[in-house]
Parts: sequence; C-alpha cells; structure tokens
Amino acid sequence: MTNSETRPLLQWSAAMAMSGTIGAVVLESGAAAPAVAFARCLVGGTLLVIWCFARGWLPSWRPSRRDLGLAVLGGLFLVGNWVLLFASYALSSISVSTVVYHTQPLILVGLAAAFLGEKVAKSHLVRAAVAFGGVALISLSAHGEDGKPVQLAGIGLALGAALLYAGASFVAKQLKHIRPHLLAAVQTTVGALVLAPVLLITPLPATTRGLLWLVLLGTVHTALMYVLMYASIGKLPTTTVALLSYLYPVVAVLVDIAFYGHRPTWPEALGMLAVLAAALSPQRRGQSKKEPQVSRATDPCGTRTPARRS
Repeated sequence: MTNSETRPLLQWSAAMAMSGTIGAVVLESGAAAPAVAFARCLVGGTLLVIWCFARGWLPSWRPSRRDLGLAVLGGLFLVGNWVLLFASYALSSISVSTVVYHTQPLILVGLAAAFLGEKVAKSHLVRAAVAFGGVALISLSAHGEDGKPVQLAGIGLALGAALLYAGASFVAKQLKHIRPHLLAAVQTTVGALVLAPVLLITPLPATTRGLLWLVLLGTVHTALMYVLMYASIGKLPTTTVALLSYLYPVVAVLVDIAFYGHRPTWPEALGMLAVLAAALSPQRRGQSKKEPQVSRATDPCGTRTPARRS
C-alpha cells in the first residue's frame, strides 16, 4: 500500500475512532445536552470558520438565498440531532444510543423515496426490517449501568436523533455543490446562535474540568474530525469507507463496557449486530471495480457529504 493510500485510510479510521468516544466526552462533561451541543457548535464552528478563511474558501463564497436557507435548515436539523443524541446517553447507555442512532441511513432512504421520488429496492426494505427488528430486540433486553432495563425514552431520543440526522443528510443532498467545510461552518454557527438562549436554563459547567471536556469535544471531536473526514472520504473505495465506519459503534460499545460497566445481554448483542449489519453494509449500486471513489458517505456529525465539492 502506497503512502497516498495509507494516509486517507488512517485519517478516516482516526475520525471514526474519535466518533466512538463522543458519548464518553459528553457524559464526563457533566453538562446538559443543550449546553453540550452549544459548546460543540461554538468551539468547533469557530475553528471551522478559521480553517475556511485560512484556505481562502469563505471570502470567495457567494451563496444564493436558496443555498443559504437550506444550509440554515440543515443546521437546525444538525443541532436538534446532537441535543437528542446527547440526552439519550444518560437515559439508556452510550452503546445502546449509538447503535440505535445508526438506523439513520435507512431512514434517509425513506425520506429520499418520499420527497425525491427515488425508488426503494427490496434489499433496502429487508435491511430496514432487520434493523428495526434489532432496535426492538435491544429495547426489550438492554440493561443500563445499574443493571436495570434501559429507559425506552432513551431509545426514543436516539431514534429521534437518527431522524433529524437523516433530515440534515437529506438537505445536504441538495447542496452537493457547496464545499463540505463551508457547510459545516455555517451549520455549526447556526447551532451556536440558536442554542445560546438555552444557556439561561441549562448553563455550561461551573467547573474547569467540565469546560475542558467541552473544549475537547469542539476541537478534537468536531473541527479536527471534520477535517480528517473530508480529507480522506473522496480517496477511499466505498467498501473501505463502509467497513471502517463500523469503528464508530464498535469503539462506542467498547468504551461503554470498559469505563461505564455496561454488560450487553445476548439478545441485546444480537440486536446490535442486526442494526449494524443492516445499516452499515455497503450499498451496491452497480458500481464497477474500476470505480474506487466513494460518491457519498455518512459522517457522524450529522450530514451526508459528497466526496468532492467545488
């Protein structure tokens, strides 16, 4: 394997591994979900804006009203997605929420069929049935840190986050011509503005330790992660991206087991495998082996991003 192949592989792998530790960072901060999402938007968004300025992308960008409106709408979906997902961690567990959250690619297929008239293959319907059967199995058998059954509200919030994630992805499909870094910068800026008033009700942590966790979330798990993903996604085959995307939920489950005492039951583990197998399996669309470039991939930050944008 050449250096040109190794670098994007390591970048995408690092981004997926980082994603798997987001739940732990959120819980360790001790902050309420809206405050965590605000901090992520503020810190991560500021760094992304600086990055876009440094690369010369932001000064030359002249968005149309439609593009700006869609970008703002996508930002609202993105922020709502984060708030619901972060809130779900405390009501279920990091691993359960993360795995249930990964039903979103299948939800996106449904949105595309409903609003864009895209045809839904039978294989998609089978995968959706398997995935949501897995969610049902998790709901009936999963246990939290205290050994008690997880709260269904936590699973419901994770499903709600997946729906909003799919909505943000659906909007991003309409903005393929916009560079993903710019879109991310706009959406996180929108998130910071929208969530700022919420701090009156759910303030940021009062301790330095809590604030440092949120700074880590914004710098490493948002800005750096976005840059790594966008630097690598267009240089990897679809199957490689899909395979390495498993690192996100796998790392989340391992972190939950190692640091939060989560012990999956056999039915829960079976349900998790069903969800991940259905949601993350490579989608074959008649791509030839001579086409190694991935056209789209789902990122864990809430958008569905094309490999390359002008």
